[in-house]
Amino acid sequence: MTAPSTTATVTSLLAEIADVGTDQWRGGYSRPVFSTAETDLRGWFVEQAGRRGLDVETDRNGIIWAWWDTASGVRKDTVLTGSHLDSVPGGGGFDGPLGVASALVAVDILKARGLRPAKPLAIAVFPEEEGSRFGVACLGSRLLTGALDPDKARSLRDADGNTYADVAAAGGQDPRFIGADPAALAQLGMFVELHVEQGRGLIDLERPVAIGSSILGHGRWKLSFAGQGNHAGTTLMAGRRDPMVAAARAVVAIRDAAREHRNARATVGRLQPVPGGTNVIASRVDLWIDVRHPDDAVTAAVVESITCRAELLAAEEGCTAALTVESLSPTVHFDAGLRDTLQSLLPDAPVLDTGAGHDAGVLAGHLPTAMLFVRNPTGISHSPEELVDDADAELGAVALADALAGLLNGPAS
Repeated sequence: MTAPSTTATVTSLLAEIADVGTDQWRGGYSRPVFSTAETDLRGWFVEQAGRRGLDVETDRNGIIWAWWDTASGVRKDTVLTGSHLDSVPGGGGFDGPLGVASALVAVDILKARGLRPAKPLAIAVFPEEEGSRFGVACLGSRLLTGALDPDKARSLRDADGNTYADVAAAGGQDPRFIGADPAALAQLGMFVELHVEQGRGLIDLERPVAIGSSILGHGRWKLSFAGQGNHAGTTLMAGRRDPMVAAARAVVAIRDAAREHRNARATVGRLQPVPGGTNVIASRVDLWIDVRHPDDAVTAAVVESITCRAELLAAEEGCTAALTVESLSPTVHFDAGLRDTLQSLLPDAPVLDTGAGHDAGVLAGHLPTAMLFVRNPTGISHSPEELVDDADAELGAVALADALAGLLNGPAS
């Protein structure tokens, strides 16, 4: 695999957006869905796709599609690639944009090779993959596939209390029409998503690119402790019903519950007291939990253990606890036939699983999907320390182009 000489490179494309959505407080990037930063990135992608002569459209779920049609113009058995442009708060610059930029460069490579695809090629940009604003990961692909009820999506609220429906409408999307789109799915034959690796697999193997095998089952839960709000100065310690204390003890208990199961992961990444004053005993504390494990039964066992511990801790502090699920994705094993095809097209690429969720995992229940991972020399993701070396970024685009070339001119399904 050698990088070609083309006008655009993955590195140069990412450099064009390097100043969009920088977070001066957290470091890295904060690009939540419908923010100015994410909207600017979507405009950047539309402009880049147009430069390449791709036919661009945005569907009712906010997914951008950029089409390289065949001479017939029939959109069937389409080979889909792409990723997302939103980020977690203070995230790195590669999680999502690397896959989008690589898809654009892969088109350049295929056109430079004189490829005339026998099947259509499309690049998709999925909104709210991270779920950082409305709490549901892969929201766009979940709406597309019918995995998320439109009424539930419309009523989702961000941290400021704004509903998805209101924010979407302000952003030019009509929320009345979101939801399952079987006609769009019927046009697709397979999906290959390229993504920065969010771990150390490729570092240890000393390889630049890998093929994905599976995504660990994972979910997000909201745990709410309710107590008695009161004055911090006039309320004696013995008479308090402080949900913050129960929440603090629960954070440790959640870690301990995961440690009891090999390969389980449980994380509290966000905690919000209500009303949140320095001199106020909170009346309620909400915290959000991410739980993952390769075995869905173990994931369920960890969550059950967390529920029991939270209820006990709440009772000890004179509070109550309630756990609600916000999203749940079972373990996904990518299509074996597509994986084997990619192995034949990319014989030097090892096969790895991932603990991170992706739109490819949501789409896997509706069409063959696969993933390519590009080496991250820090092994760190969802952080400003996330990194991809320039040379590996270009090799990833070449690997994607090689894979797409074989899939586009392969036998029709």
